Amino acid sequence: MAEAEAISNATPTEEMNGSGNLMDFLDEPIPDVGMYEDFHTIDWLREKSRDTDRHRKITSRSKESIWEFVKSLLDAWSGWVVMLLIGLLSGTLAGVIDLAVDWMTDLKEGVCLFAFWYSHEQCCWTSNETTFADRDKCPQWQKWAELMTGHTESAGAYVLNYFLYVLWALFFSFLAVSLVRVFAPYACGSGIPEIKTILSGFIIRGYLGKWTLLVKTVTLVLVVSSGLSLGKEGPLVHVACCCGNLFCSLFSKYSKNEGKRREVLSAAAAAGVSVAFGAPIGGVLFSLEEVSYYFPLKTLWRSFFAALVAAFTLRSINPFGNNRLVLFYVEYHTPWYMAELVPFILLGVFGGLWGTLFIRGNIAWCRRRKMTRLGRYPVLEVIAVTGITAILAFPNPYTRRSTSQLISELFNDCGALESSQLCDYINNPNMSRPEDDIPDRPAGPGVYSALWQLALALIFKMVITIFTFGMKIPSGLFIPSMAVGAIAGRIMGIAVEQMAYHHHDWIIFKNWCRPGADCVTPGLYAMVGAAACLGGVTRMTVSLVVIMFELTGGLEYIVPLMAAAVTSKWVADAFGKESIYEAHIRLNGYPYLDQDEFTHRTLATDVMRPRRNEPPLAVLTQDSTTVEDVETLIKETDYNGFPVVVSRESERLIGFVQRRDLTLAIRNARQKQDGVVSSSVVYFTEEPPCLAASHPQPLKLRRILNLSPFTVTDHTPMETVVDIFRKLGLRQCLVTRSGRLLGIITKKDVLRHMAQMTNQDPESIMFN
Repeated sequence: MAEAEAISNATPTEEMNGSGNLMDFLDEPIPDVGMYEDFHTIDWLREKSRDTDRHRKITSRSKESIWEFVKSLLDAWSGWVVMLLIGLLSGTLAGVIDLAVDWMTDLKEGVCLFAFWYSHEQCCWTSNETTFADRDKCPQWQKWAELMTGHTESAGAYVLNYFLYVLWALFFSFLAVSLVRVFAPYACGSGIPEIKTILSGFIIRGYLGKWTLLVKTVTLVLVVSSGLSLGKEGPLVHVACCCGNLFCSLFSKYSKNEGKRREVLSAAAAAGVSVAFGAPIGGVLFSLEEVSYYFPLKTLWRSFFAALVAAFTLRSINPFGNNRLVLFYVEYHTPWYMAELVPFILLGVFGGLWGTLFIRGNIAWCRRRKMTRLGRYPVLEVIAVTGITAILAFPNPYTRRSTSQLISELFNDCGALESSQLCDYINNPNMSRPEDDIPDRPAGPGVYSALWQLALALIFKMVITIFTFGMKIPSGLFIPSMAVGAIAGRIMGIAVEQMAYHHHDWIIFKNWCRPGADCVTPGLYAMVGAAACLGGVTRMTVSLVVIMFELTGGLEYIVPLMAAAVTSKWVADAFGKESIYEAHIRLNGYPYLDQDEFTHRTLATDVMRPRRNEPPLAVLTQDSTTVEDVETLIKETDYNGFPVVVSRESERLIGFVQRRDLTLAIRNARQKQDGVVSSSVVYFTEEPPCLAASHPQPLKLRRILNLSPFTVTDHTPMETVVDIFRKLGLRQCLVTRSGRLLGIITKKDVLRHMAQMTNQDPESIMFN
């Protein structure tokens, strides 16, 4: 009866939302009510409801005056303004990072005499004494040994250049890890596992803060320039999301609503990939496929706009100096043939196997770092890995240069003007073909030398990347994974090319490769291999293919890319469904519900708390709990909220109240409402009964009560419960039988149960 009366007396808004102005005795809202503590999960339904209320108020007020109408227009356009600002800032930061990385990478080898801030390429562009044959050599650019000793080719000069290369690398990495450790510990890693977790509704305070943005931008330049086997593409997603969080604080629409904030962060992630690869459409698809948890149509349009502005800004800065947005622009002059699908699929198999090997090796090493004393010395670990990387990388020209330059060379087709070792073919003196259509030729000594160096580079990259990713510095995975695939692909491409040249009468070549024809493009194999390895590590498919053809401009080769990406995912999934990001989410114990189906036959009663032999559920009654009782309950427990029942005897459910809101409400009542003492009774009913004057002033907290908490019965299958948590973004749901409260299931309980069902440690879920 009391329950029916309480619900019938509720206002329509309260029935729908369970929240109003939060305190009957106060006109002004309480600071921080409705916000969340660190390492807690947001309530998506509550945030959606609050935004609906806010929008309804703005719409009704807009009819009152012109000023209110203008304010409603500003509110409607604030989302597009935030997207514009995100695009401008993330594009600018990406351009600055690209320019700084080019300069500092070349600084390890030498310096431009007349303008030390010029990279090697920029220095020689401005020289009038550079010939086309020796376009990488100019008097204005000098290596350190030449500058110090005047010698260029002696053994002493080589040793000095070697020593200074290692020294610069150690200096850059030491500076980076020191800045991260002292000023912004959250600036380490790629950031994508944490971004996925945050977008799923988890709160990690400071992860997207101003200090993190500043330190990550600076240290990203340092670590990429140091020559470590890592990239800047993943961290650029983190940087763009920091920009999004920064601009959210300018608009209360986003700063006071965690659900709306996550819509902005999804769009910011798209802008991050857009500037990382020069791939705006791929960025939108990456955000949709890989990182976003909630992605409505409105967010799709805004993501597209943010990615467009970011790409336009980066194009205006022109950091690559080629007047193109793409990083590895290629222009092949030969179509691909159906018979080539076999090596493309083999590259897909290699990518899947490499992805599995990398994930298992990297997770094993990161777990060892967490569980042993190694984790106490992050600076020493970074210095050691940098030293080993630099010492082993310098002798090999393919590992000495930056990974982006390596991939660019591997993707290139061998034209008549190419001077790379990879293009050292034996030319036919009688050849009279156009420069863009050079026929297949026998490999020269330079190609065979390059193949050995590439094979060594492949082994080096595969091993060192496992130990580099996950250190306490910004570290992306896209470029190292692409480098492994590009090296393997180029080696296979040259092998197929030479087979086609020497055995053109074989049945597999006879139909499409005639003598003197340009049949095989090794650079295409490098591009397909890069896509396969990146797909094996990240398990991306659609967004990966789009990013690759935007990245290279190779739209004609979309079918080989699709074949490799799908094969790579199939092979990798055969050994485990997790991508590297989901594996790191599980390793760190973040409360992230993945999209895999839950197929075990368990019920809500098997998972809910309290279990047998556990204390009864901590509840509040609607009209018989004192302020002292509430404060004692809050002090003695660490639950995030409490169910409210009619009485302890009936246990009929009335609603649910959040711990944080309850604490703030009582604190404010004690400060601002006369007569509220420890013996004051807390009422969650519509109207408290009339009390004698001798009784202390009651405290009415119905406005902070959620009258429509999500409930399931005790016989609801856990498959349904998991689906509800995943699709509605719940923090908790209450378990009832015929309206009587039996227990509670939190998101943490669901994750523990899922871990237990897959024979994992349920206590690995560390956070609330």
